[in-house]
Amino acid sequence: MRPGLVTRWRVAVVAVLLLIGFASVGLRLAYLQVFAREKFIEGVSKARGKQVDKKGWRGDILDARGDVLATTRPVWDVGVDPQAVLDRDKGERGKLAELLGLPLAEVEAAFERKTRETRGADGIARTVPNRWVFLKKGVEEETYRKILGLGFNGRGIKGVRSEPDNQPALRRAYPHGPLAAHVIGFVDKADGRPLGGVERFADFYLQGKDGWRETEKDGLGRERAEFIKREVPAERGYDVQLTIDMMAQHLAEEEVAAITREFSPAKVSVIISDPRTGFILALANHPTFDPNDYNKLTKEEHARMRNIAVTDILEPGSTFKIVAVAGALDAGRVTPETRFDCSRGSIEYKGVTRRFMPDDHPADHPLSVAEILAQSSNVGTPQVAMTLGDEKFHEYVRAFGFGEKTGFLGGQEKFPFGVEHLGFVRPPADWKGTDITRIPDGYSVAVTPMQIHMAMAALANGGRLLRPQVIRRVKDAEGGVVFEAAPVVRRAVVAPETAALMARLLRGVVTEGTGRAADIPGHAVAGKTGTAQKVVNKRYSPRNHVGSFVGFFPAESPRVVISVIVDDGRPANGRPGYGAVVAAPGFRRIGARLAQYLDIKPAAETPASGGVLASGRGAR
Repeated sequence: MRPGLVTRWRVAVVAVLLLIGFASVGLRLAYLQVFAREKFIEGVSKARGKQVDKKGWRGDILDARGDVLATTRPVWDVGVDPQAVLDRDKGERGKLAELLGLPLAEVEAAFERKTRETRGADGIARTVPNRWVFLKKGVEEETYRKILGLGFNGRGIKGVRSEPDNQPALRRAYPHGPLAAHVIGFVDKADGRPLGGVERFADFYLQGKDGWRETEKDGLGRERAEFIKREVPAERGYDVQLTIDMMAQHLAEEEVAAITREFSPAKVSVIISDPRTGFILALANHPTFDPNDYNKLTKEEHARMRNIAVTDILEPGSTFKIVAVAGALDAGRVTPETRFDCSRGSIEYKGVTRRFMPDDHPADHPLSVAEILAQSSNVGTPQVAMTLGDEKFHEYVRAFGFGEKTGFLGGQEKFPFGVEHLGFVRPPADWKGTDITRIPDGYSVAVTPMQIHMAMAALANGGRLLRPQVIRRVKDAEGGVVFEAAPVVRRAVVAPETAALMARLLRGVVTEGTGRAADIPGHAVAGKTGTAQKVVNKRYSPRNHVGSFVGFFPAESPRVVISVIVDDGRPANGRPGYGAVVAAPGFRRIGARLAQYLDIKPAAETPASGGVLASGRGAR
């Protein structure tokens, strides 16, 4: 080193420069770590932080025996990152296309779509690397597992993945398609909202609880387990078990299909219940739909999703005659042997001449109450009601549940299934002159199929009007029972003795009256036919009818109540769509198969009505 190269002033300069350098670094560190710490932490968190949401699984809907009617399945939205693909996986693209059900050319094009055009805030178009090309949405779990097993050494095709974050979407599935669709309802595929039926009514129990985890990504954008800060697991919803029995439901839907093929009706409803509990075993409608494919219905077809058994009203016709007869018997105004002149065309009532509706087979002699019910006399039934008087008869109409909701699924009012209808029952103060001769015969009154079904069930269970129920119990993830349904009695309608007497008289309807086509060999069936002309162009049409049969068996100890209601059925021979023609045979077929399935033993036959039924039988 040359003399004079290291001098004091040079050492001082270097020392000052080093001091300034270290001071600058120290100040910078202080700024980063102290003064601007929160600002930079926020930026880093935005860049590396990540919150992954995990959807809670919706609980299953089960039938009475535990078979799955609605469940949740994971599905994946599969695509490719063209920037990540490798040439070594080219040979696997054909297998991928096959698994996805796509043309190979479409898959190849997706792999080669390396860039895409984008337009920034300044409006200038730019070409940027393409990191995601969608291939197929809603890939089932089994197929997705096969996709993950493709590629080099079965480790997957590089770049092929699911969005978002290889997490599945949860899709509601209905394994049995349209079976019990109007009872179950469905979940909207777009936003996961439950729409109608049990899906909507029991959503509080069915819906899962969403979870999430808070984590960070590394420099390559990958989530690292050691970066997980907090995790809240998703929770599965509760399972809801129905009173619906899948076998009974199959029988109901098969009969609806058979009636539809034979009579080409506008609408059909079949309801099966246990009269002892009010539990609905089956409910089937025509038209119907598949909740898996509800979104494929056109706007004009949306009415298929309406549960017509509770939303639509109709004039019931002669099935309504049970109200007048049961009421008069219960009030002690008549006995089964009380006779009325059923050959007349009118009657003097409260100082006014009232005309009766015509009968298909006018009686040529006075009929007993038993005969009036069995032969479905349109002249006799109003006279039975007149023994009660307007007000008392109206009280029985309301007591049987007409003019109010049955409470089916809470009487919910949710699109697209509509609202449970109250029906149409006017108070006596609003009656017209002929209403007392029309309402007892099931005209000038409108009811839902469920209302007339539960009214008949009240006679089958000893005179108690029950609430129809379809939810039997709710179970948590461990199988523990959270809720257990019990029969709900709305009110006592008639005395048990009256109900038992009505069962005998309704047995006579089937053995000697209009309901003979509903009789099941070896079983004592009790029930009532019904036929009502429909209003077409503001007039009652002799060509358009609502035909029905509502009944139960065994008559002395009822196990099931069955309603078959056919709107505008058209027999091939041109005959009117009477209940005895379009509905009673369907009741017999369902009942015979149910008796075998439920092991209902044949009952000993008893006299239906004291042997007093005579000629003049109708066929309505």
